[in-house]
Amino acid sequence: MATLLMCFDAPMQSWGTRSQFASRDTATEPTKSGVVGLLAAALGIPRDADDEIKNLAQLRMGVRVDREGVLEADFHTVQNVPNTEGKNHRTAVTKRFYLADALFLVGMESDNTQLLHQLHTALTAPRWPLYFGRKAFVPARPIPSPGLAGEHHPVTRQSLGNALRTHPWLENQPRIHAAGRRTPPHASSPIWLRTIVDADPLALDIELRHDHPLSFTQQERSYAPRAVQISHVPLTPEMINDGTV
Repeated sequence: MATLLMCFDAPMQSWGTRSQFASRDTATEPTKSGVVGLLAAALGIPRDADDEIKNLAQLRMGVRVDREGVLEADFHTVQNVPNTEGKNHRTAVTKRFYLADALFLVGMESDNTQLLHQLHTALTAPRWPLYFGRKAFVPARPIPSPGLAGEHHPVTRQSLGNALRTHPWLENQPRIHAAGRRTPPHASSPIWLRTIVDADPLALDIELRHDHPLSFTQQERSYAPRAVQISHVPLTPEMINDGTV
């Protein structure tokens, strides 16, 4: 197995799971449908290429939350909104949620290393613009993450779980990074980073997320449930000292 590692850093990100009509929600970490959509955009895969979308969705995904975001909301005015009969057009106000100042390490695991290298190449020179949920929410730094210690490529030969446990902390805000450095190596209350990883649906300690994409075709989008395991990994001195910030 190999793992492609990505850095999702932006002033604002939005990862909708139940968005409908006047209220657009966001999850507290990247969804699988959102990440697959971003990878498809990098490769230039059209929305209606269901087989290629399903192939990308087979990659095992894991997320490490290196900085929890702050949930915010803004309001948008939409004009000429019709009623159910297509008449009486009106102006509506929609509420749209997003994450501010969030930072994620996202990994995609596969035994197809050729595909992972292809994805890395596409992320460095994407076919279509890349953004985190909305077109205005663009990355703050390159998406392919620097390699693990001793490696020089974001496609690592480590498993997804090992990569999430050992990859250098992505934090680059001086105040937060300095606070992490001051934490004693054997403190009784170390800093813990939340992880969300694709899991066996038959496992006991899982949650279901309805964000496994089957089709992005306009008006016919469809998704399947996805089992994830939520855990935490400690922020070790090695992850801080070896990090590239």
